[in-house]
Amino acid sequence: MSSPFVFAVFALTFITLAVFYLFFYRNWRRERELRHPFPKAWRKLLKTNVPLYQKLPAQLKKRLEQHVQLFLSEKEFYGCAGFQVDDRVRVTIAGHACLLILARPYSSYDEVRSILVYPDVYRVQAPQSDGLVVSVNEQVRAGEASTRGQVVLAWSECEEGAMHPNGPHNVILHEFAHQLDYLDGTADGAPPLSGEQARDWQKTMTRAYENLRDTLRHHRKSWLDPYGATQPAEFFAVLTEAFYQQPRHLKAEQPGVYEALRGFYRLDPLDFKARNR
Repeated sequence: MSSPFVFAVFALTFITLAVFYLFFYRNWRRERELRHPFPKAWRKLLKTNVPLYQKLPAQLKKRLEQHVQLFLSEKEFYGCAGFQVDDRVRVTIAGHACLLILARPYSSYDEVRSILVYPDVYRVQAPQSDGLVVSVNEQVRAGEASTRGQVVLAWSECEEGAMHPNGPHNVILHEFAHQLDYLDGTADGAPPLSGEQARDWQKTMTRAYENLRDTLRHHRKSWLDPYGATQPAEFFAVLTEAFYQQPRHLKAEQPGVYEALRGFYRLDPLDFKARNR
């Protein structure tokens, strides 16, 4: 067998394997994972720790389970400050995170690689600039997200949100909303959209954001978390919490915002009928 022939066979094999890995391996691996039955213990945890799971129609329950199954097979969980991560922690976080992509492609979370979990709120040293001088301040945080595919969460805050599904706060929904915002490369309060939907989003959200800031400037109370007024990215994350946990109130107060979110998430949490877009 001649050397050129051997080289050609080797090169063709290498190219074939490279193409398979780049374009087909991830889907093949996911299809293989979903052939395994969803563990009954995980389903029980979804019922108790992700209250919205119980409100889903059968088709969406199945879809959430599939997303959770893939999420838990692909993402790494790390306990911080001595915290022990168990299935209760993993399923609770995955279940809430996957609510955001229930009617969206699972690939929306392809860039999420790891979840770091602290037992309680944690402290970080954060640089702060006044334009001339940069100083370092200590901040207390309940969670954070980054473009590096990392999400950090305080478990005590996760539990609080999970046990109060109609309350104003859910740190898991909040931080994973940031991850969706990062899909276009930057957290600016405008996740990837196109055409008329993008134009409507910009118009609706800008007006609502400025209205919130104006309300707070005049020392009037807002039903929406004031933290949403700090920057557009936080506004989107806070609205996402309201959309899933207080949809009726959000729709009554901000019907245009509600419709914009319904279009992006492709479902209506008032009845959980998925929309095809």
